[in-house]
Amino acid sequence: MKALILSGGKGTRLRPLTYTGAKQLVPVANKPILWYGIEAIVAAGITEIGIIISPETGEEIKIKTGDGEQFGANITYILQEQPLGLAHAVKTAQPFLAHSPFVMYLGDNLIEDDLNPFLDSFKSQNLNALILLRKVSNPSAFGVAKVDEKGKVLQLIEKPKDPPSNLALVGIYFFSPAIHAAIAAIKPSARGELEITDAIQELIHQQKTVEALQLIGWWLDTGKKDDLLEANRIILDTCLTIGIHGDVDSQSAAIGRVQIGKGTKIINSTIRGPVIIGENCHIENCFIGPYSSIADRATLIDADIEHSVILQSAKVIGIQQRIVDSVVGQRARLELAPQRPKALRFMIGDDSHIELV
Repeated sequence: MKALILSGGKGTRLRPLTYTGAKQLVPVANKPILWYGIEAIVAAGITEIGIIISPETGEEIKIKTGDGEQFGANITYILQEQPLGLAHAVKTAQPFLAHSPFVMYLGDNLIEDDLNPFLDSFKSQNLNALILLRKVSNPSAFGVAKVDEKGKVLQLIEKPKDPPSNLALVGIYFFSPAIHAAIAAIKPSARGELEITDAIQELIHQQKTVEALQLIGWWLDTGKKDDLLEANRIILDTCLTIGIHGDVDSQSAAIGRVQIGKGTKIINSTIRGPVIIGENCHIENCFIGPYSSIADRATLIDADIEHSVILQSAKVIGIQQRIVDSVVGQRARLELAPQRPKALRFMIGDDSHIELV
């Protein structure tokens, strides 16, 4: 059994952050989104992993993620020259996948469920495809499945105007090698892409065994700022390990579930969890409120933040009005000029420098 993680794409919904980096490397609770998927796959006992990368962000992903040793896996990087669809990504990866069954996992997905029960069902029933579904309130925004009472997939429709169900495809699929012939039999869609939904529909037409199971826990597509902040909130709520490894002075307080990395200095500040602060940060005269993640080497002085994500080496200085629901990119600088505004709300890209006047 192998795995194929899709980590290409342009990440247009997370711009300006993704003008300068891969969306799958944007951190949630100070860990790249992509890594959660790798860890989930390895936890299911799958260690041969192919990662689809794009020309624009592939090198960054390779440098950041490495050869897989840190995860207990063997990672092969596969270049998809153009984003021509999920099924095209599988076609591009065919030399790596060979005749092995595999799980396909979209690299910007986060799920709570363990993959093992789904993998066991796929193997024990000798399925050609198993798709994972989740009930959603807006099925027209997703690929939607129509299934019978036993879980057999009857039809897949991409972003239907009149959805036959509220069961959305979450972007995790288990396939036998039969998927390759199905992909070879389909044509590009109206948007010029080889759609994985069309390939699965082709399996159904070929009377292959295609079934579906529903996720029980949460599912998060981290493609937008608010989705990213919600993912950050849920991960901090459910997965945060408490530990104070930095230097917290006597004028400061770390309250509740807080993790502080090595080399970080907390001076005359209050940290109210759940909060994660990375290594070698400088936090002075600050209030860091719940559901905030601050990455390595960030500097916050005279700042008040809550429910926000601050990326590596960013600086937030002299802003005493509370910053909420914000994402500040790598190396960005956010400083306050003498005249202070009444309300603040940001999404700031890497290398930005903002002065409020």
